[in-house]
Amino acid sequence: MSLFDTLVKYGMPFVPKPIVGRVARRYVAGDTLDDAVRALRELNEEGAMGTVDVLGEEVSEPVKATAAVTEYMRLVDRIESENLDANISIKPTMLGLKIDQALCEENVSQIITRAAEFDNFVRIDMEDHTCTDSTLQLYRQMRERFPTSVGVVLQSYLHRTIADINGLLPLVPNIRICKGIYREPREIAWSDFETIRSNFIFATEKLLSAGAYVGIATHDPHLVWAGMKIVDCLGLDRDRYEFQMLLGVDPELRKIILSNGHRLRVYVPYGRDWYPYSIRRLRENPTVAHHVVRAMFR
Repeated sequence: MSLFDTLVKYGMPFVPKPIVGRVARRYVAGDTLDDAVRALRELNEEGAMGTVDVLGEEVSEPVKATAAVTEYMRLVDRIESENLDANISIKPTMLGLKIDQALCEENVSQIITRAAEFDNFVRIDMEDHTCTDSTLQLYRQMRERFPTSVGVVLQSYLHRTIADINGLLPLVPNIRICKGIYREPREIAWSDFETIRSNFIFATEKLLSAGAYVGIATHDPHLVWAGMKIVDCLGLDRDRYEFQMLLGVDPELRKIILSNGHRLRVYVPYGRDWYPYSIRRLRENPTVAHHVVRAMFR
């Protein structure tokens, strides 16, 4: 990464919010559930699946966690009534994880129960390292109650990820593997690009070889190619894995994956709390962040 890219990446929080919003619209379906439904229809028409995230992060009041549950219930019902090929992704801290573990478990259980009624699926997102243990504990509890309706996320930049995989493999888990995007200290996470890539490939192969269902979540063409190589070498059926990408990132790569006969799911966020999510996306992608910088001087 060039010095300019580094400055752009870490300077994003100081860019005026309206400027970030102008560019970040590509990453977010919109403010409302209707906006998300519209984006999902378009993706389904392309042959892609979706996973929908109600934007919002750590809450400090139980009433806000309850409001998030209500919105997710609306989302699950709407996916069913609109006959959309989509599931949902949830953030535990938005559902009360940092308030009380039992409160979060109850809230997550309500959402998964509703999704399971429609034979749908809930992905528990992974947040920063302070949430890893509690999130994996939550997944294990939900997996015991809803064996086919819940999955979790692991991040290849964390030192602990391979050990976590070893601990989860007896469950034959459903895992999304991604690089990881939160800023973490060196004692917690790898920072070298090639090491993170190598760990991603190692984790993907380890999971798929053991029979886990894997969402290969990346926009890195090298990792997409590596994923295709692994599934080909293992002779896996197409229903044993999927590729995953974010809304607004590299639509051409999305078409390449689909045209090669692989299943692809796109992460579709919506809601008014778009700013923290968008800042992380821009940090991850300095090329797009350049457009933000240019927009400041127009």
